[in-house]
Amino acid sequence: MTNRWGQFSHCFKRQEVPAKVILLQEGQISRTMFFIEKGCLRTWINNDGKDITTQFFFEGDRVASIESFRANQPSLYNIESLEPCVLQTISQQDFQNALENSSEMKKEMEEHLFRRLLHSQKLLYSYLKNNPQKRYEELVDDYPHIIQRIPQHYIASYLGITSVSLSRIRNRR
Repeated sequence: MTNRWGQFSHCFKRQEVPAKVILLQEGQISRTMFFIEKGCLRTWINNDGKDITTQFFFEGDRVASIESFRANQPSLYNIESLEPCVLQTISQQDFQNALENSSEMKKEMEEHLFRRLLHSQKLLYSYLKNNPQKRYEELVDDYPHIIQRIPQHYIASYLGITSVSLSRIRNRR
């Protein structure tokens, strides 16, 4: 949570969750935004019984199914803790009030959404242009902490490959 959110600190609730907890299920309406103090969350979708990781979030990140959170639509994905986490949570209503009462918060949210869009576009184009080896190299270069903290099967899922293929790619480096 950034310092600018300090004036709204009364709106936040501290939540500690163990690893492997589903905080939001695909198809549910998102009513909470999570600010990560400690730990790691991932977003993922279920594709015919196989889970596909779409993104990882770490300390300092905020996470919500923003499309669901803002538009009251069913979430397109799950949010799950990968490590024990300490989270600060804010409700949909309190978040909306903060945006309406602070142009700084509105600007910060705009920047957050822009960064998220940029990340999503970069990932999409990487899937379209690059082979798995190149996608892995980009991940290592851009987000080395992911390689250090995330189990291999989640990284493979994120890259759209099997764990066996990821092992081969890692052995080639």
